[in-house]
Amino acid sequence: MKRNILLAFLTILVLLNSAAIGYYVYHDQKEHEENEEPPFHLMKSSDVDFPTTFSLAGEEVPLERIDVAEAFKKELIVNTYLHSHTIQVLKNAPRYFHIIEPILKAEGVPNDFKYLAVIESSLNPLAVSYAGAAGIWQLMSATAKELGLEVTNDVDERYHVEKATRAACTYLKKAYQKFGSWTLAAASYNGGMNMLTRQMDRQKEKNFYDLLLGEETGRYVYRMLALKQIMEEPHLYDFYVDHLYPVEPTTQVKITKNIKDLADFAQEHGISYKTLKRFNPWLRQTSLKVGKHKTYYIAIPENKQAYK
Repeated sequence: MKRNILLAFLTILVLLNSAAIGYYVYHDQKEHEENEEPPFHLMKSSDVDFPTTFSLAGEEVPLERIDVAEAFKKELIVNTYLHSHTIQVLKNAPRYFHIIEPILKAEGVPNDFKYLAVIESSLNPLAVSYAGAAGIWQLMSATAKELGLEVTNDVDERYHVEKATRAACTYLKKAYQKFGSWTLAAASYNGGMNMLTRQMDRQKEKNFYDLLLGEETGRYVYRMLALKQIMEEPHLYDFYVDHLYPVEPTTQVKITKNIKDLADFAQEHGISYKTLKRFNPWLRQTSLKVGKHKTYYIAIPENKQAYK
């Protein structure tokens, strides 16, 4: 009897010991597997998708060149991993491309130049640079006036998306007429026609991709290429933006007389002063002086309840 009890005890002890050993072996193996890096072939590459062919405004980009491919890829990497900036641009695109695209078409400027507005201002109509360039097309005051925009204490049409877009088109068409290339026209928008002409004469080159330019202008066109690629193929760069900012329909109110108080004007049209300025950032004061034979159009949102 005692012998049987002893054998049973020893059996139970052996089983418990085996179970303990099995547990520790399993636990150690599991911990090792969790800490171990996955096989290389299962890891996601941090590099970016790169197109095999590409064009800007109908002009082929020579991707077979090492310098061109690397400069393009650099801007793709920068804007792919500059997440908050690129997401915001993607969200803004429908709202402002809706305004810009028809004007580009009407003015005979390639549709790709909407991406120039993207790299200039991130599609922010209130953007102001450290140098004083303003609006969605980042125009300097003197340049804006030369292009026919009104820039005064009361009115600054650099902040008027439609009028500023037409002004930018005027510049780009003039640059294209001068250089015979939309790519060079884009570069001149950043560096100026005179600077680009001097560099082309000095370096004896007529192709943008053969020119050695300062870093800002040198990167400018490549940034435009990168934003075009990312915005047209966002899923290739892991951008999945569900809620895009919608188009905001407006009614245009014709103004031919002075407005003493824009806050009163806003209230009369069923909106706040804040909403009035949202849709008309070109109004720079709390009142509006209207010169003789002058006419303005103030935008009032159709869906007023969306801003209350």
